Amino acid sequence: MKDLLQGKCVLVTGSCGTIGRELVRQLLVNYGVGELIGIDNNESEIFFEEQRFLRYPAHFFLADVRDRHKLVRKMAGVDIVFHTAAFKHVVLCERSPFEAVQTNILGIQNVVEAAAEAGVSRVIFTSSDKAVNPTNVMGTSKLMGERLMAAANSNKRGSGPIFASTRFGNVLGSRGSVIPIFREQILKGGPLTLTGPEMTRFIMSIKQAVQLVVDSAHLAQGGEVFVTKMPVIRIQDLAEVMIQELAPRYGHRSEDIDIEIIGTKPGEKQYEELMTLEEMGRALELPRYFVVRPAFLSLYGEINYQYPEVVNEKVKKPYYSGNEPPFDKEELRKFLYENALLEGETQESFKPDRRYWGDEKARRTDDG
Repeated sequence: MKDLLQGKCVLVTGSCGTIGRELVRQLLVNYGVGELIGIDNNESEIFFEEQRFLRYPAHFFLADVRDRHKLVRKMAGVDIVFHTAAFKHVVLCERSPFEAVQTNILGIQNVVEAAAEAGVSRVIFTSSDKAVNPTNVMGTSKLMGERLMAAANSNKRGSGPIFASTRFGNVLGSRGSVIPIFREQILKGGPLTLTGPEMTRFIMSIKQAVQLVVDSAHLAQGGEVFVTKMPVIRIQDLAEVMIQELAPRYGHRSEDIDIEIIGTKPGEKQYEELMTLEEMGRALELPRYFVVRPAFLSLYGEINYQYPEVVNEKVKKPYYSGNEPPFDKEELRKFLYENALLEGETQESFKPDRRYWGDEKARRTDDG
C-alpha cells in the first residue's frame, strides 16, 4: 500500500471530519505521500488543521463539494482522491432532505466529473451501513452515492479513474457517536439513555476505519463496495461497561447511575446491516473484508475482479449484527482500552499554542 501512496499527490475531501482528519494524519505520517491537499467547508477547523500539520507537505483550502469548478482546479495534478465529505446526521438530513441530496448525491457526481476531467487515477468514497436497506434520507443518499461511484466506471473511456466505495459501521468515538454521549451522561451522574436493550451494532475504531479506506484504494478494480469484517456489541453492554469504568473517575458510584430505556428512534434498526441478501450473490470474502462487485457486470467492460487471498468465492449468510456473536463484556472492555475510547481528550482536541499568520508553511519552522 505504501508503494501506491509513496510520493503521490493525494486529495481528501471533508478533511476536518472525524474520518477525514485521521486519514490526513495517517497519509502524512505513515504513508509518506508527496503532497496532501485537504478541503472542507468548515472555516475554523481548516484554520486549525493547517497548523496541526505545518511540518508536512500538506495544504488546506476552504471548498465545498457542491462547487464542481473548484473541485476541478484542486484536483489538477492529483493522483488519488479520498472522498469523505458528507452530511451524516440522520435527523438533520431528514429535516432538510434536499441539502443532503446536494452534498451527498450531487456532490459525489461533482467529485466523479472533476476526477475524470483532472485525470486522477483512483477515487475512493466512504459510505455507511445506513446505505443497506435504507430507512432514512441520509442512508438513501449514501446508497445513491455508491451507485454513482459504480456507474462512473461504466461510463469512462480509456484509462480513466478507478472508482470504488467503502462501507463500514459505527466508528466509536467519532462525532455524534454514542460513546461521547454516554461519557457526558456519566459525568453528570446519569441516567444513561438507551433506545433498546437488545440493540446490536458492528464497531470499529477511527484508525481501523481509515485502514479500510486506504486498503480499498490498493485493492479496487472498479465499482466495488468494500465491507470490513467487524466485531459486534450489545449497546446495553457498552453502557454498563462504561459506567463501571468511568463512574469512579467522575466521583460517582457505578451502582448509583441508572440506565433509562427511551425507545427506538424513528427509522432506527435493532441491528446493523452491512450487506443485503441480493448483494450476497455477488460478493467475495477476503480475510478482512467482503467485496461486493457491481450488479450489472456487463456494463463494466473488461474489468477483472481478482483479489489476493480470496477466502470464499461465495458468501453464505447475510452480514448483519444480529447474525454474529457479540463481544462479551471483557472483550468489549479490552477493545475500549486498546483504542483509547474511554479517554475524554482525543485527536479532535487540538489546541494551538501560538499565533499563526500563514507563512510558517513556506519557512518550514521547527517549532510547529
